[in-house]
Amino acid sequence: MNVRRLIPTAAVAGAVALGLTALSACSSSDAAEGGSDGKLDVVASFYPMQFLAEEIGGSHVSVTTLTKPGTEPHDLELSPRQIGGLGDADYILFLKGVQPAVDDAVEQAGVKNTVDAAKLTTLENHGSEVGHDHGHEEEGEEHGHEVEEEAGLDPHIWLDPVKYAEVAEGVGKSLEKADPDHAADYRKNTDALVTELNALNTAYETGLKNTATKTFITTHSAFGYLAERYGLTQEGIAGIDPEAEPSPARIDEIHSVAEKSKATTVFFETLASDKTAKTLAKDLGLKTGVLDPLEGITDKSAGADYTEVMKSNLAALQKALGAK
Repeated sequence: MNVRRLIPTAAVAGAVALGLTALSACSSSDAAEGGSDGKLDVVASFYPMQFLAEEIGGSHVSVTTLTKPGTEPHDLELSPRQIGGLGDADYILFLKGVQPAVDDAVEQAGVKNTVDAAKLTTLENHGSEVGHDHGHEEEGEEHGHEVEEEAGLDPHIWLDPVKYAEVAEGVGKSLEKADPDHAADYRKNTDALVTELNALNTAYETGLKNTATKTFITTHSAFGYLAERYGLTQEGIAGIDPEAEPSPARIDEIHSVAEKSKATTVFFETLASDKTAKTLAKDLGLKTGVLDPLEGITDKSAGADYTEVMKSNLAALQKALGAK
């Protein structure tokens, strides 16, 4: 992620103190609402985590997400109330490396049942090959080794159904431990979700097995895990950061790649500007399309959930790649 967005720990600590002060002045109903109805009060960082918590937790959890629908999660800024309220949660589910503000606030909250989804599977490095400014060297030296590690690893694990299933299993086990009275239900819900994700994986394997090209172009290099899983090549115009501007050299590279690979489509996403994609597509004589990184369900996704949007992504890829 873009290390320039990292929030100094001291600033977060101050916000935590301010948030806790504000909460103490509010009525109990204004603070953490979970728990009063006997449900586990769960806080999820953004949609992919929210979906897991709701599907696995079922009727035994009350889930609140820190990222409102339609909000670009990478740029999320937490209010003092949100930061202070984290300490009242029974269980926190987040994915380190996506939202620096959340990472720092979660660390300050110190909730016992805190789960980092990044630790439930293996993260890999994707996107740096496109020249994305990860802040290595000067910024990396300034902020330390931890920042370099965070910047080099791709957090978009939920876009690979197999990795997402691994995370689901880990979340299920952690909920069993946090709320043992309902362990059997969590286990049952986890098994059902994993079965659904396995079916989605099979659909992708079958649907993308025979295609005219294996290369797709996208403004946001969020699909590295998906591409690797199904033998595709992701050519990101910029990098893992959806708002990063591509360099002139990278634009030239994309021109060459598009011609050699016979790519047909430049994909943009729902929560970021489509200007770069449309400009590049026009220059290359290519089509544009939407490939949703599922970082947040928007109004356009009304009625849809993770599985439905992933099926739409599959259909879009099949069309762009010339699936047979």
